[in-house]
Amino acid sequence: MDLDVLNMFVIAGGTLAIPILAFVVSFFLWPSVLIRIYYWYWRRTLGMQVKYANCGDYQFCYSYRGRSSHRPSILMLHGFSSHKDMWLFIIKFLPKNLHLICVDMPGHEGTTRSSLDDFSTYGQMKRIHQFVECINLNRKPFHLIGISMGGNVAGVYAAQYPAEVCCLTLMCPGGLLNAKQSIFIQQMKELMKKECYDEIPMIPCTPEGMADMLKLCSYVRFKVPHQVSEWHLKKTYLTIYLFIYLFIYLFCQSRLAPTLYYVNILSQTIISLFKD
Repeated sequence: MDLDVLNMFVIAGGTLAIPILAFVVSFFLWPSVLIRIYYWYWRRTLGMQVKYANCGDYQFCYSYRGRSSHRPSILMLHGFSSHKDMWLFIIKFLPKNLHLICVDMPGHEGTTRSSLDDFSTYGQMKRIHQFVECINLNRKPFHLIGISMGGNVAGVYAAQYPAEVCCLTLMCPGGLLNAKQSIFIQQMKELMKKECYDEIPMIPCTPEGMADMLKLCSYVRFKVPHQVSEWHLKKTYLTIYLFIYLFIYLFCQSRLAPTLYYVNILSQTIISLFKD
């Protein structure tokens, strides 16, 4: 084989091998880097920009796309221990001419974390209202969407400030009392009786606990790579006590409040309720 041709193959092989090797090494040693790049890529592809809103000594982190227009703006509230980027998988199906805002809930991701904060449903609702006023979102009625814990807060928000919400979408909202208790509620009641707060299924401490949490929360079964589970556990380790405090606060002190508030949501608010 000609030497020039051989050199060409070596150069081409090396060019391909370097990014592949970098990806493999990053996946096993620094999965957080790949995950950050992944979310950054999706935000950039979908036109979402990250911004911070400072309200006194409190900081909110949020992503947004578009500007306020004659159409209602959309504010999205994520669930417990999640973050604003969870909405990217839904945003890709939404028209690009909508004004979208996804905020990190109090104590989550880029928003201020403080154990002195009020993490009850009502307390979080007041913080979200503070955010809405800070960015002047309530100059006209907007569409409020919430899932799980975010749905809990969204429902209370609509009841407290009905004039600000033109449409309310609740996806598997927390806080509603059902005739039949779920496996999760049964487990939580047992833990509350034992006062065993280090075994809360929504706050896993091991990869096995992570797998159990996904089985408990997901209708469709899927397996998360071990490296991703390890990254998630390391990420939540620094705030695990805050999450435990937040979760106990929500579960023990706020379960009846949303149900009572939902009864008072005024009829002019259009409600779409999605429940598992």
